[in-house]
Amino acid sequence: MLKLWTASSRALLLGLTLVTAFATALVAASGSAAQADPADEPGTKDPALFTRMPGFHIYRGEVLEFDQLEVEVGPDKKQTLEGRRSMVVYYANEGITLPSGLQIVRNYASAIKAIGGTQVYAFEDGGIEIVVLRATVNGAELWARVNAGGNGMYTVQILEKQAMAQDVVASAAALAGSLRQTGRAVVPGIFFDTNKAVMKPESGPAIKELVKLLSSDAKLKVHVVGHTDNVGAFEANLKLSKERAEAVVRELTSKHKVAAARLRPSGVGPLAPTAPNLDEAGRARNRRVEVVAQ
Repeated sequence: MLKLWTASSRALLLGLTLVTAFATALVAASGSAAQADPADEPGTKDPALFTRMPGFHIYRGEVLEFDQLEVEVGPDKKQTLEGRRSMVVYYANEGITLPSGLQIVRNYASAIKAIGGTQVYAFEDGGIEIVVLRATVNGAELWARVNAGGNGMYTVQILEKQAMAQDVVASAAALAGSLRQTGRAVVPGIFFDTNKAVMKPESGPAIKELVKLLSSDAKLKVHVVGHTDNVGAFEANLKLSKERAEAVVRELTSKHKVAAARLRPSGVGPLAPTAPNLDEAGRARNRRVEVVAQ
């Protein structure tokens, strides 16, 4: 089983910045925020977004770096979200007065509203109270789904919307095949921070495959083309896409000794999307680097 909030610097950062706000916002009938319980499943913690109801311990917790979460956003209307998903199941300790399901979900709704978030939808299903919440924290879009009955158990699921990390890069052979068939090839695995044109270190494997591609055919010359999503000013995106293409060319020429005459950097900004820019998954597909045969 995957344990909750292990080795995630981003989640830890959220926890450090939000713990004070949520500790005061999430209040049960006793008026005090709960701390870790000796009965918690080993290796688990409360999610960074919330504390817990007093008198409860963690029965089970897990985190998936990329998964889907389906949430209700209205009567007979659901939305499927993608990103980093965590889940915690809480059980009541023996001897406490059990809160109602309504009391639990309203506590979480109050907590999210305290930091500027919203309650998207709340409803009851077969005696189970369910609330869907949304907040933007440090630029990250976070969703929570809490379901609780009056039976001493409740579940919290949190999803941070984000695109899937690209852990697999296209091989030189695959890039060559795409160039032969279509005259262009998307190079997955080249990464930049938002609004920056400095390649991140994890781009190394993709660059190595580009070097192999160019080494396998000494006559091959390519345009290196940067693409962006449509967020921000058009002219700024054009400039950024060109600068990112130039960064790739610099890496190939300075560190891997590819002749500069074989590479021509260009940027087209958001002008050639491969997906709609309506959500983060589509925007992530559009932020890319391609090579086009000259």
